[in-house]
Parts: sequence; C-alpha cells; structure tokens
Amino acid sequence: MSPIAPPTDRRTLLRAGAGTALTAALGTACGSPPPSTAVRSGAAASAGQSDGTGTTTPTAPATPTGPDGMTGTGGTPTTRTTPAPTATHPGGKDSGAGASGRSAPAPAPHRFPGRPAQIEHGPRDRPAVALTFHGQGDPAIATTLLTEAERAGARVTVLAVGSWLDEHPAMARRILDGGHDLGNHTQRHLTISDMPDAEALREITACAQRLRRLTGSIGTWFRPSRTQHVTPRLQRLAHRAGYPHVLSYDVDSLDFTSPGATAVTRKVAGEIRNGSVVSLHFGYADTVAALPALLDDLHRRGLRAVTTTELLTP
Repeated sequence: MSPIAPPTDRRTLLRAGAGTALTAALGTACGSPPPSTAVRSGAAASAGQSDGTGTTTPTAPATPTGPDGMTGTGGTPTTRTTPAPTATHPGGKDSGAGASGRSAPAPAPHRFPGRPAQIEHGPRDRPAVALTFHGQGDPAIATTLLTEAERAGARVTVLAVGSWLDEHPAMARRILDGGHDLGNHTQRHLTISDMPDAEALREITACAQRLRRLTGSIGTWFRPSRTQHVTPRLQRLAHRAGYPHVLSYDVDSLDFTSPGATAVTRKVAGEIRNGSVVSLHFGYADTVAALPALLDDLHRRGLRAVTTTELLTP
C-alpha cells in the first residue's frame, strides 16, 4: 500500500470531473428506506446549490437500486496483487473484457479465522481504515471517485448492486484494475431482512452470478442491502452462497442524505479511528466532493485507506 499522496488541487480536479458527470440518477442508501427521491433535485454539482455549509449538493434524482451475489470458503487471507479477469457479458457489449479475452479469476471471499461472521471493523491497533462504497449510480461519477482515490494512493471496497452491473458491466473491471476490492450488495438492493429465506438467497446468488460472469469470482465480500446488520439467519444464507463473512461497518457517513460535502467529511473524520469500516456511496455528489478533504484528513492523521481484505489481513 503506497502512502497517501500529499494534498494537491484535488477539489478542482474532482469537481471538474463531477461537474460533467453529475447529471444521472444517484444511488440509494444502504440503510435507508426504499428510494422516493433519495436526494434533493437541482442543478449538477458544478453549478450546485449551497447547503449552508459552503458546499454544493447533488441535484439529480437518485437512481433506482437493484439486487445481489457470492463465492468459495476457507483459505488463508491474501492481499490482491493481480488484476481480475475480464469475462464476456451476456449482452456481448460493454463487457469489460479485454482484447485478449479472459484472464485469471478475481479474488474470491476469504475466511478470516478469529473474526466473527459479521464484521464491523478491523484491528484497532493498526493505522488503517477501509472506505466501502455502495456500488450504484452514474458510472462517470463512480469513475471520477475511483480516480481521485487512486491519485491519493487509497484503495477502497466496492459492494456492487447486481442490476447496476447489468447496466454497466465494464465497471467491474474498472474497479478491480484500480486495485480495489469488489463485492456483492444484492441483486436489486431491496430490504433483504424482510425477505423469506428463498427470496433472500436469490438476491445474494443473483448478484454473485453476475460477478462471477464478469470477473470469474463471486466477489470478496457480501454486504446486505438496506440494513447495517443482519440476523444469524441471513448470515447463514450468505455463508450458503459462499461468503464466510457479512461485511457491516462502524462509521456511517450519511452521505445518502446529501448533507453537503463538509458535513460528510466532518461526520467521518469525527468517528473514524484505527480499523474503522466506513459506509459511503458512489451515486452522490457530496461524496465525490468530500473525498479529497477526507483523504487529506486521513493522511494528516497517519491513517491509510486500504481495501477491506488488506485491513483484515494480518
């Protein structure tokens, strides 16, 4: 993991990218009720509205969310060093596959001995944290965010919604090629806790199948949709689908409420500490605008932003 780069003029770069991108629908919050309008409507971030904190707020309505997926068990935790494979999308276009076709499978889920079935945070004795993102929304916004993280030497964890991968299959490869973790956030992003067993399992396995088709793996992590924690029943279903652990979090950025970039940064900076797993979202302008300041804050405090797999690997 390379050190986080010193602050540069990231906000200018980021906002320039976001300004062209923030016209599409925005993702839905992982722990929020089903979307109605999800975020305030209005102008794009580049021409955004003041939220009273001196930051801009998103203007496009949120995009509808979709469902989830899974993989093997056991094995020793390892840190990814090789790119994921590029499998051909059934539609035959925008598959994310390279000219040479398929490559080695992407990393599969790992079992972390001594860790609970539901993981909320990593070790508290090491200066590392995991920034995790709900994978949905305008792919241009997602790409801008990933590029900004990579410029700062940060690696993140993306929990992709299956229906989003159906619409934007190339994003699976983009995420993995950036050195990030890619996981499963259900197929349709519905309230999985309310589903009977058979339906909940389908939500998990459907996304897993898409991930496998695109990358050769069901993804490294599973996170339930619209809830921070799950019951032992859902933990068992996730395990049955191939995920030894369910990934929760201990810091909620609340970025899906569109409070303004300053508020997002303040919320995370005020709660984050060694080992934290932070919940963030791809589809929100405030998240994109907040990332440079957040990464700067982590850098000043000596906290490295790493993938969840790296966070938990001894």
